[in-house]
Amino acid sequence: MTNTTHKVALVTGASRGIGRDIAFKLAADGFAVVVNYAGNTALAEQVVADIEAQGGRGLAVQADIADSDAVTRLFEQTLATFGRLDAVINNAGIMQMARITTDNVGILDKTLATNLRGSWLVMAKAAETVSEDGRIIAFSSSVLGKSFPGYGAYIASKAGVEGLVKVLANELRGRKITVNAVAPGPVATELFFEGKSEEQVQAIANLAPFERLGQPHEIADVVAFLAGPQGGWINGQVLRVNGGMV
Repeated sequence: MTNTTHKVALVTGASRGIGRDIAFKLAADGFAVVVNYAGNTALAEQVVADIEAQGGRGLAVQADIADSDAVTRLFEQTLATFGRLDAVINNAGIMQMARITTDNVGILDKTLATNLRGSWLVMAKAAETVSEDGRIIAFSSSVLGKSFPGYGAYIASKAGVEGLVKVLANELRGRKITVNAVAPGPVATELFFEGKSEEQVQAIANLAPFERLGQPHEIADVVAFLAGPQGGWINGQVLRVNGGMV
């Protein structure tokens, strides 16, 4: 039997890192949370267990956001369990470093398939599904303002996401649904630290005036603001949550 009393949020890529903190924050704010994940069932189920241990409601659903059928199934399972959907946060994505060479076009294709095509699929399904006064929140990146070598495929994918956000906000005219993006700077996650020396980490941290990395909960707080009642008059925007890194 479905329970439609409380609002429901779907968070993609929520088994670890920023997505996990978003799931915890939205659950604390009273949302039932669908924890989407690509492959690690144990991590996703642990997030749900932690949410339920705090008195919240959660559901782990595996789906590759680049797969149209999987995205459809993800939304169907959400509605079958909770009966409604109020906020969709598409945090899932990949980043693979590659210089712009003919040999690396496969990395571009793979990155666009998940980050851009995946965003299209999730945002499109969200537009069909979320309730009036709903929220659609995509993820970009503050690295767009840096143009670092090796980030070409990733930056191309996220620039595309920012374009989709602005267009979809206009396409949903009259629906009372906001569409925005969050663009974090460097954040202290396992994914960020992987393969970097202490010197590299500190050099990146020093890019912001605060001279530190962002924390996952700081990104989650901004997502919760956009997903909550205070975010109702913010639409078609990209919030660069980076401690002043320009």
